[in-house]
Amino acid sequence: MVTLDVRPQLLDALSALRDRVAAARFPLPLAGAPRARANRDELLAQLDDYLVPRLRQPEAPLLAVIGGSTGAGKSTLVNSLVGRRVSEAGVLRPTTRTPVLVCHPEDHHWFSGMRVLPDLTRVWVPQPQPGDELLLPGENPARVLRIETVDTMPPGLALLDAPDVDSLITDNRSLAAELICAADIWVMVTTAARYADAVPWHLLRTAKEYDVTLVTVLDRVPHQVVSEVSRQYGALLTKAGLGDVPRFTVPELPESAWGGGLLPATAVASLRTWLIQQAQDPASRQYSLARTAYGVLDSLKSRMPELASAAAAQYAAALRLTSAVDSAYDSEHARVRGRLQAGAVLAGDALKRWRAFPLDCTAGELLDALVESLGALLLCAVTAADERVDDAWRREPAADAPELTGRDPALGSAEHRIGLAVRRWRRELEEYAEDEIRHLDRSIAPDPEVIAALVATALLGGRRARTAGEGLAERIGVHGALRLRDRGGRLLADHLNRVMYTERERRLAPLDALDVHPEPQAELIAALSVLQKER
Repeated sequence: MVTLDVRPQLLDALSALRDRVAAARFPLPLAGAPRARANRDELLAQLDDYLVPRLRQPEAPLLAVIGGSTGAGKSTLVNSLVGRRVSEAGVLRPTTRTPVLVCHPEDHHWFSGMRVLPDLTRVWVPQPQPGDELLLPGENPARVLRIETVDTMPPGLALLDAPDVDSLITDNRSLAAELICAADIWVMVTTAARYADAVPWHLLRTAKEYDVTLVTVLDRVPHQVVSEVSRQYGALLTKAGLGDVPRFTVPELPESAWGGGLLPATAVASLRTWLIQQAQDPASRQYSLARTAYGVLDSLKSRMPELASAAAAQYAAALRLTSAVDSAYDSEHARVRGRLQAGAVLAGDALKRWRAFPLDCTAGELLDALVESLGALLLCAVTAADERVDDAWRREPAADAPELTGRDPALGSAEHRIGLAVRRWRRELEEYAEDEIRHLDRSIAPDPEVIAALVATALLGGRRARTAGEGLAERIGVHGALRLRDRGGRLLADHLNRVMYTERERRLAPLDALDVHPEPQAELIAALSVLQKER
């Protein structure tokens, strides 16, 4: 007889793997990202709601989740298996809004805590009557689990009536998938009219893929076509590799047609007997538990590499986006350095001011013009870099992430940031000029603003500003002029580097905030490897 492996080392490895799965993120809108996110969420649900709690407490009651599509009669089936109305059934769809878990009173403690489905709020109410409010005030029905204890339920078995897996309500669909992932036994319910629909077959194929303990119920079958429909359904199951799955047929009766919520006991006797055997026969119980648990564990061999591959694709895309930014800003940074060396700043109004200095232009006016021209050159470089980034990102699907398509107004404009930077450079340059002339005789010391204007012109004017260097040497000496130009040049380079770095980081900040790193790929594979070793 197969027994569950519940060694602490295996549980530790499984918990570590679970943490790696939870940490995986797929924020960039790549082709496989939605599937990766869905697979991660489904895997987390199976680990948190089923596998980890089951391995930690193998003696807990068997949980059979009744799932299926809209109008399949799940609630009526649960009521009939229990022998009384515990789940609301009716002709309005979707009927089941709040999932209902039914167990024997002795098993109540297993489900009152957070052992399984820890994200759902527990609600206990007396036996509901038509029109009764089943929820606590303010509760979201999609995140509530109603617990019912009934003496007619056999100890060791719990039934869970899930919302429709094809519900028009998104929260219901998501919750139904989550509940199915918490099951020891999947009870898939379909009808004579809908047994070939895509939704139940998707669930059946998923169950086969994970090798879970599965049973199917063909519900509401008119007695005239029982044999034919059962034969056709069986043929479809066999073709899908599910021919050995236990299959039960429930006839169409007035109670099911009118949503009475309770079928005769004989209509569900064979299914009830089968479920009780799974729960109370030691060999059957052990087989059901081990098959589902090991099916999930075995599925990790394909699911974890798939997640790792998706994580690698995310990082590769993030690298391409980052590279586009780096390339654009590196190119513009080099171009603006060349333009500075060529004296491009000393043009337009700045050149006119320089030619008029000092007779018809003050040192302050010349500095103002140079600062404005330098700011325009840097703004042009940043704008050109951003345009190159935009062009490169338009060819990248990953750049369509909402976080990357908008600009944060809180960051302000590049023009404002660059204006602050060049004005700061001017103030510091003026401080350097004051320092340089401080040791000179006060009676012959030049105006520090004039010295700052001359050194700024010499640094920014290229060949056209040769006379600025000569004038600087005349006023503070050759050594002082060389020293001040050297300090001012380093200051200019520092501010240029800081501006380009700041703007590059501003462009990369939304991408960095998505936290796409190379580690998840390796961590997912490593966690799987450790788990496989422990098994």
